[in-house]
Amino acid sequence: MTQPAGTHKGVIFSGMRPTGLLHLGNYMGALQNWVTLQDDYNCIYCAVDIHALTTVESSEDIQAIKPNIEDMVLDWLAAGVDPEKSIVFIQSHVPEVMTLHTLLSMVTPLGWLTRVPTFKDKVRQMHETEETVNYGLVGYPVLQTADIILYKADTVPVGQDQVPHIELSREIVRRFNNLFGETFPEPQAKLTEARLIVGLDGQNKMSKTLDNHLDLAASPEETTKRVLTAFTDPQRVRRDDPGRPEVCNIYSLHKIFSGASDVNTVYDECVTAARGCVDCKRHVADSINDYLKELRERREEIKSKPGYVQEILHEGGKKARAIAVETINEVYEKMGLS
Repeated sequence: MTQPAGTHKGVIFSGMRPTGLLHLGNYMGALQNWVTLQDDYNCIYCAVDIHALTTVESSEDIQAIKPNIEDMVLDWLAAGVDPEKSIVFIQSHVPEVMTLHTLLSMVTPLGWLTRVPTFKDKVRQMHETEETVNYGLVGYPVLQTADIILYKADTVPVGQDQVPHIELSREIVRRFNNLFGETFPEPQAKLTEARLIVGLDGQNKMSKTLDNHLDLAASPEETTKRVLTAFTDPQRVRRDDPGRPEVCNIYSLHKIFSGASDVNTVYDECVTAARGCVDCKRHVADSINDYLKELRERREEIKSKPGYVQEILHEGGKKARAIAVETINEVYEKMGLS
């Protein structure tokens, strides 16, 4: 099989649905880790546009996928994903993944798919039933498995909540290998210590759906304006009420983005009511803007090069497809289809 340079390294596959601009939670939870992994693995990073189709509800949703990919990949590159080290491409640019998805679906029991906890959650979120939901959503884990093993990836970085998905991929691979002979490695979950970033509502994980997020690419002014809307200690009603940093999301952001001495000052001045919540929010907004300054500058530089992102995705697609074609040829031979 053709692989990226340095075949002694493990191969990582990871993908993101193209929802457009990434937010601070995406960065701290996944993207930052993607950048670090490039030093120790051959990494393959994919904008999974076919997966995005499983939950679209209108033609507008579909039309948004292409521009969303560009925005998302711009954030990847600005954060430090290096196309010289990693393969960066769009899922649909490698049609062999749909071929492998179909072939894997022939050996995957339906019961395995309907028992996936996230499937039932998605059905509820879409206000569907198991009788009316589209087949694509049911078969999502099969396509996800095809994404991974098409490139003979042996490692997938995930949070604890995604481990059942990788175990299902392993079961599908095991079944295929038992039927047709050793073909694919069983992918291993690489647990990542994703730092949970609570959203501006102070209650839920940062999310675009909940509109409690901070975009990486926002201007400093936009970021400050958003931070000023954040909820703080609900019991601190008046300016001279002592605060409780341990229950305040703004303080949790200070602990991530402000220096140690600033964090101590924030704590002391909050519990003594020496500073108000508005001042505290402005302070953490400045810290976040400082933290993102270089990323935002790189993003603007990359964005100023017409066609640069599309060129990277085109070249990445060619590299990915070269691997995919060899894998599909091997699969056809093993299955007696060639």
